[in-house]
Amino acid sequence: MSEGLHGDEDTVKELLVTANHGAAIAVAMAGRANRVARGFGGGVYPITPQSECIEVLCAQEIERSHLVHVESEHSAMGVCIGFSSAGARSFTATSSNGLAYMAENAVAASYSRLPIVMMVVNRTIGPPWNIWADHGDSLMLRDAGWIQLYCEDNQEVADTLLLAFRLAEDRRVLLPVMVCQDAFVLSHTVMKIEMPEQEEVDRFLPGLDLPHRIGDRPRTIGGLDGPHETEVHRKQHAEAIARALAIYPEIQDEMERAFGRRPADPVEPYRMDDAEIAIVSMGTTAATVRHAVDEARSRGVRVGALRIRMFRPLPESDIRSRLKDCERVAVLDRDISLGFGGVLWGELRALAARGAIVQGYMLGLGGGDIRPESIAGVLEDLLARAESGAPEIVEVG
Repeated sequence: MSEGLHGDEDTVKELLVTANHGAAIAVAMAGRANRVARGFGGGVYPITPQSECIEVLCAQEIERSHLVHVESEHSAMGVCIGFSSAGARSFTATSSNGLAYMAENAVAASYSRLPIVMMVVNRTIGPPWNIWADHGDSLMLRDAGWIQLYCEDNQEVADTLLLAFRLAEDRRVLLPVMVCQDAFVLSHTVMKIEMPEQEEVDRFLPGLDLPHRIGDRPRTIGGLDGPHETEVHRKQHAEAIARALAIYPEIQDEMERAFGRRPADPVEPYRMDDAEIAIVSMGTTAATVRHAVDEARSRGVRVGALRIRMFRPLPESDIRSRLKDCERVAVLDRDISLGFGGVLWGELRALAARGAIVQGYMLGLGGGDIRPESIAGVLEDLLARAESGAPEIVEVG
């Protein structure tokens, strides 16, 4: 058991913990920071592989807080909706079929413009049951109006959760944020991370003042809209989530000043300056891709990599700019949209240069181990192609 499990984390600068444990500490600090306002709360329900996060979170001492142990993920999000509607800072975590069960209330949270933060430990949806990494669960809700951020390592998970509260609660946004990490590759892997002091988090996360919170006057939540009102609400929602792209750099600057670390950009390029070939990925796959890029560069292949950190809103102009000089693009999906192909590939294939070969590869499905030789095989296939083809499932498990 790591030092500080029962509430000493506010005095610790470095911890050796799993991403789940680090996430819980970051969320506890964010919860404490709202003690000056209307407190912190959420609904919690265990599901592998996120259970450790809520177990550690429930062991923390957080002033003006209440975590409700519920009977299902649907109820967990329902509790978060209640807390957030009353102006409290709110959080929950889930995975896989738990997120699927939660889907109705996840949509309700977004359309109610509630700044809830949720950690999704990406896990394969069953049956047959599989507990290993796959992005299909969070990508299932890509059209639900949540901001989606995908993490590469444990430090990024903890930092992104703090960033997520700040972004969600910005009055120009007021939308829920989903922070995604790969099951077991991060959730149960121990790494050293740096955590800020509680006083630093207090300064970075001011008390939440939700403009449409429930107060002393009765309010109707989720009433009936006519067609025109729905059009107005969707337009406001679309404008708010689009603004998140412009606001994100402001929060990067503030985090760097507050904690001495700058969060990653929405799109992270690697050796792309003179690249004729690009390999695009999300999550922990990006680290393996970089190794493969270095090896290919040593052989004279002008290849680079893009990591998509922010999937919603999709940073289209940035991606288009990064790919404009690439003749060949491999898009790696750790997911499958049955009857179509990879979700990331589907969104990116129109953003490459005109005439470029854009090939989709689905690999690591169900938690298959993605190794440098897996990426090398993808690159070899891409280089041999005369034109784009149907998306391919690459077996690496």
